[in-house]
Amino acid sequence: MASGTGQGPTGWIPIRSLSPRHRPRILTHLLALKPEDRYLRFGYPATDEQVERYVTGLKFERDEIFGVFNRRLALVAMAHLAYSVDPQWATCAEFGVSVSSHQRGRGLGARLFNHAVMHARNQGVSMLFIHALSENVAMLKIARHAGAKVQRDGSESEAYLSLPLATLDSQLSGMMQEQMAELDYQLKNQAQQFRAWLATVQEIRQGVRDARHASHKPGGSTGQ
Repeated sequence: MASGTGQGPTGWIPIRSLSPRHRPRILTHLLALKPEDRYLRFGYPATDEQVERYVTGLKFERDEIFGVFNRRLALVAMAHLAYSVDPQWATCAEFGVSVSSHQRGRGLGARLFNHAVMHARNQGVSMLFIHALSENVAMLKIARHAGAKVQRDGSESEAYLSLPLATLDSQLSGMMQEQMAELDYQLKNQAQQFRAWLATVQEIRQGVRDARHASHKPGGSTGQ
């Protein structure tokens, strides 16, 4: 599980819930991970085909997938909060995260982890589970900082974090963050659409200028 270091700035970062329509962006993000980051995220050197199967198999109706978008709506970090399908472990969930290499140092891994913890609490989860390679120091540091118990077994480690019961404050905070993140996403979407429109207008204007320039050249069409 690749992650940020958690040592970034303290400003607010919009974390938005993802849906099936974001699969292409999720796939682009994961395929762009460096080999070592892909290895840490999945626990093995996942091939492009294996990554594609993972993205295709995401259960948005059951699990929670969160993401951070840049101003051009490229997904630069994402987390997967997977709920147990076994009724015996109905109050347990597993956390996985990945952060684009050029976004390191902003604390996105820690932000996504904290967001997942709050969301899991509000969904009645009492135990958050993290399975990571022992060499994934960043992720294990985030887990330990949150109070998780980490058990190491050779090249792999498992972290368990007991979550307190949800409170009115945690529920209101979760709702507010989701609403703010959705507003941020819509503003970025509008900005992206405006940039695309502006680029089209500029292209048309350039075409008009080129046509005018050509018509004034010796031998050019005079329109007669």
